[in-house]
Amino acid sequence: MAWTLLILAGLLETGFAIALKYSDGFSRLLPSLLFLAFAVASFSLLNEALKTLPVGTAYAVWTGIGAAGTALIGVLALGEPATAMRFAAIGLIVAGVVVLQAAGGH
Repeated sequence: MAWTLLILAGLLETGFAIALKYSDGFSRLLPSLLFLAFAVASFSLLNEALKTLPVGTAYAVWTGIGAAGTALIGVLALGEPATAMRFAAIGLIVAGVVVLQAAGGH
């Protein structure tokens, strides 16, 4: 259950990063509110997952999911460059998350 919460927290981290971009320095109401909602939900789920998972593993997985997810959305939906190097870097993040989960999970 903790891993499910952690994965959801990481996906919500992606959501708050994208909302932050569109908040335009918190000058736009809806994206700012979405940022706040996603951030609170993400940190709450991370907090629950930390009750049973090691902090180093959980934090690395959470940020890895957020980083890879945000980078993918940047390429697929926001017009950021889709280079082989970028996809290789995303692949390395995902591989690191998988190895951390396998090595450090309960």
